[in-house]
Amino acid sequence: MSFAGQAKQELCRAGLNRKCCAQAEAYGVLMFCNQFTASEIRVMTESDALAARLPQLFKKAFKLEFDRVPELGSTGKRTFALTGQEKINVIREIYGMDGMGTVAHHINFAVLEESCCRLAFLRGAFLAGGSVTDPEKSYHLELVTSHFNVSKEVLALMQECGFNPKQATRKSNYIAYFKRSEDIEDFLTGVGAPLAAMEIMNAKVEKTLRGSVNRRVNCDAANLDKAVEAAQVQIEAIRALHQSGLLDSLPDKLKEAAELRLAHPEDTLVQLAERCDPPITKSALNHRLRKLVELGQEQKG
Repeated sequence: MSFAGQAKQELCRAGLNRKCCAQAEAYGVLMFCNQFTASEIRVMTESDALAARLPQLFKKAFKLEFDRVPELGSTGKRTFALTGQEKINVIREIYGMDGMGTVAHHINFAVLEESCCRLAFLRGAFLAGGSVTDPEKSYHLELVTSHFNVSKEVLALMQECGFNPKQATRKSNYIAYFKRSEDIEDFLTGVGAPLAAMEIMNAKVEKTLRGSVNRRVNCDAANLDKAVEAAQVQIEAIRALHQSGLLDSLPDKLKEAAELRLAHPEDTLVQLAERCDPPITKSALNHRLRKLVELGQEQKG
C-alpha cells in the first residue's frame, strides 16, 4: 500500500460520533469528489478504506443510502452515486443550496463554525481529492478540485485552521499544496492522521542521518585519496634519491623517515610517526617527508 493509502486508511479510522462533523466531512468529500450537481452526486475512489467509510459517513450525516454502490468484493476504482432527486435535495438543503438551481460551488462557512467541523471538512477533502507522496522520496501533499471558488475558499479555511498552503493550477484543476515536511506533518495531525505525520518525521530523521553518514564517508574517502596520493609522491621522491645515491648521505632522521615510508606505504602519518625510534609527532614526521619530497624533486629536475 502506498503512503497516501496508509494515510487515508488512518483517517478512515476516525469515529463518526458527531453528526455535525460527519456532515462537515461529507461536505469536504462532495466539494472534492468527481461530480456534485443538482441532478447527480458521484464519488469515485480506489481507496479500500474510503470505499468502506462512505456508506457509513452518508448514513450518519444525512440518513441516506447511495443509489449505486460498487459490487461486493470489487477492487480498483469504485463508484458511489446518488441520483434520486429527493436525496440530493436533502443534501443541498443542509448546505444551504437552492433545491432546484444549479450547484453554487462555494463553501458555506456557516456549517463549519466549530474548529472540529473545519478539520473534518479538510479530512473529507483530502480523502476525496488529496494525495501525499512517500516521504522517503519527497515531501508533497495536495488537495485538488475543479472548482475555482472552492479552491480560493478552502485556502482561507486552511489558513483559519493554522495551515499555510501554496496554490497552483494544473490544467483545469486548482491545487492547494504543501512542500515543507513540517507543514505536511501539521496538516495530517490536524485532520486525524498523527501516525502518518510521525512516519514523515521518522523519514526526515533517517534522511538526515544518512546524509550525515554519507558526508562523513565522502570526507573520509577524500582524505584517504589525498593521503594515498601524498604517500605516492613521497615514495617516488625517495626512490629518486636512492637512484641518485644521495639517500645514504642524508641525516639519520631523514633516512629513518624514508625507510619507514618505503616499508609501510599504506600507513598514515600518525602510524609512521609511532614507528619512529623514538616515536615523534605527526607534524615532525610530515616535516621530514616534505623535506624528502623537495630533495627528490630537485633530483628529478
